[in-house]
Amino acid sequence: MVNCPLCDAAMDVDEEELDEGDSLICEECGANLNVSGTAPLEITPSKDEVDDDEDDDDDLDDDFDEDEDDEDEDEEEDEED
Repeated sequence: MVNCPLCDAAMDVDEEELDEGDSLICEECGANLNVSGTAPLEITPSKDEVDDDEDDDDDLDDDFDEDEDDEDEDEEEDEED
């Protein structure tokens, strides 16, 4: 039994059947995972999962910047009144 490194869900896998470099998918969160070690069993998010997380962070930054711009516009309108 091993846990998903992203959502910590228990994953029922046959550890004896896995080799380093094998791919897995977490049934709970759908993450693509890779076996990075077999003694003890270690799994890590695939490169694609790590890249997707970084893209999500960028999207959040963009949303935050837009919110700041909206607040600045609201303040300017209040000053004009």
